[in-house]
Amino acid sequence: MDTTKATWQPFERHGDLTTQSDLPDTVFAFPKQRKEPLTDATHVRNAVARFDQVIDVSDADRALAFANIEKAADYYDVNLSETSWKQLGARGQPHRE
Repeated sequence: MDTTKATWQPFERHGDLTTQSDLPDTVFAFPKQRKEPLTDATHVRNAVARFDQVIDVSDADRALAFANIEKAADYYDVNLSETSWKQLGARGQPHRE
């Protein structure tokens, strides 16, 4: 079982459209790379679906991303059947750049 502590925090700005560059690092599944924003249930589902497409990240980055996805999924009431990031794909797709 992964023991990585999640860094994700909810972020909601009402009234104005928010661009990705306006979001704090704490809203991303991969905060260091600022990949896969987790701003609502749809984005959480997308992050799960695209998890194995993220390239150039370490296993530690993936463990943190999964912890962040789990925390956001709980907050937005998204049911995750996966219990480990390894169930989402261990490596990015090698043919992608």
